[in-house]
Amino acid sequence: MVNEEYKKLLKQFHKLSDRHILVAETDMSSCDVQKVVALSDNMRKAGNELIGLMRKNYEQLMRTKRYRKLLKLYGSIKDKKKRKLLANQLNEMQKQYHVTWNFCRTSMIPIGKKYGIDAVFGLTKAEDVWRGMEKCLYGNGKILHFSNYGELPCIRAKQGNRGIPVSVKDHKLQFKLGKTVFGIQIKDRFQTDEVNAVLSYLSESELIDRKAVETLVKDACCIDTYRPCYATLVPKRIRGNDRIYLHVTIEGKAKPKYDKYGNPRHKFRKGMIGADIGTQTVAYTSDTEVGLKNLSERGNNIQKTERLERLYYRAMDRSRRATNPQNYVLDGTIKKGHKTWNYSNHYKKRKAKHTELCRQNAINRQLAINEDANHLRSLGDVFVTEPKNASKLMKRAKETTINRKGKFHKKKRFGKSIKNRCPSGFQTTIERKIKVSGGTYIEVPNHYRASQYDHTADAYIKKKLSDRMYHLMDGTIVQRDWYSSFLLYCYDDKTKDINRSKCITKFEECYNKEKALIKWIKTNKIKVFNSGIKIA
Repeated sequence: MVNEEYKKLLKQFHKLSDRHILVAETDMSSCDVQKVVALSDNMRKAGNELIGLMRKNYEQLMRTKRYRKLLKLYGSIKDKKKRKLLANQLNEMQKQYHVTWNFCRTSMIPIGKKYGIDAVFGLTKAEDVWRGMEKCLYGNGKILHFSNYGELPCIRAKQGNRGIPVSVKDHKLQFKLGKTVFGIQIKDRFQTDEVNAVLSYLSESELIDRKAVETLVKDACCIDTYRPCYATLVPKRIRGNDRIYLHVTIEGKAKPKYDKYGNPRHKFRKGMIGADIGTQTVAYTSDTEVGLKNLSERGNNIQKTERLERLYYRAMDRSRRATNPQNYVLDGTIKKGHKTWNYSNHYKKRKAKHTELCRQNAINRQLAINEDANHLRSLGDVFVTEPKNASKLMKRAKETTINRKGKFHKKKRFGKSIKNRCPSGFQTTIERKIKVSGGTYIEVPNHYRASQYDHTADAYIKKKLSDRMYHLMDGTIVQRDWYSSFLLYCYDDKTKDINRSKCITKFEECYNKEKALIKWIKTNKIKVFNSGIKIA
């Protein structure tokens, strides 16, 4: 009985504890790398076959009038008992048309055998497919998408003792995939600290597990055990070469990072930060600093590479149209039905360059997001911002409108800006970093309306989206995004509203910082998108 109770508590600890991922490149030989790439491609094919099966069943389910009517009723009725009855009927119809997790899991077994995939890897792939199907059934998803040729999905088994087991040999971590045995390349101090922590856990795992359970029972908190939960192999094609990276999921919080002098790389301060995150820019106000900058930008080179990415894509489109005229209608649209595509050698070279450029830009965006998030965390520990709305801004307009000249208004909105600047990714990253480091992340309610309030008039005044430099009622000119961040900085936690007294006392100090910031932007000729700051 004692042993069973201990196992239950240990299982509960594993569920409650934090987790992080250690990324390191493997030391596989070129022959083993090609084996992993071949396995990844087989997983792609098996996943596509399962997606085709689940898509067919889902489409047949959605064709039935009864299921569509039940969905409509379920969305309109608020009574809990009636909703439960409707939910049971919907579940029964899903079982009838084989749109269930059990069918998805069992269907993957013969498909996995067909492509020579281990059962534990096939189960993980089936979980990924079902997660997409759940978005279609219960979320905002519309259809499951196939993986394209050339995409290499990760090889993952969510069990430490199966798939890619870990062991210790000569005081080093060793991993195994089938008959292939490999290790990882340790290149910096952070990776060394993480690996040493994992090795210390594996040397005395039972003692550390017991200590973790005792701490959970006594203090109701989780300690960092650094237990390796499971490993994932991630194939990547970098500059035309295949490379394999290992993502080790480890229990506990990540080790702190240090610079070359041994000082902590990230410093955490206390204080309030108000941030207005737009589609392309972020404006922030804190106790020590104000800022206005472009999102996901490291220097000026990113704008050039993004433009080059578009030029390559247009060149590829021209080449594809020239070599496949039979697949297009006279107005330029693609014909429906099955088509055969021919690609020239010039197209293949441009595609390789375009793919590499997209990879570099994606990495630069992620690095820029992490740098900005770390900088904001160094300014304070209470982060106040508005709720995420990037997915809504990406949507195209439904209604067709005409301007005064008789031309149609464009229906596209902020899709390209959101793709290049990743505002939601930035907001998610800053939320995670604030919470992990012991700070407080706050999203203000919808009635807050920071972009419309004027503290000098104590009133909400609606502004046009084109008004970037705004005149307050007392005549003061402020940059609109920065002023929104200032009003978020003046958030009152008790009333969940704008603290006008704080606005009055702090405005002069913050406004002087904002004027100095705009002067610095103009002097250095920095182009801040949609800011209204004109550079001579």
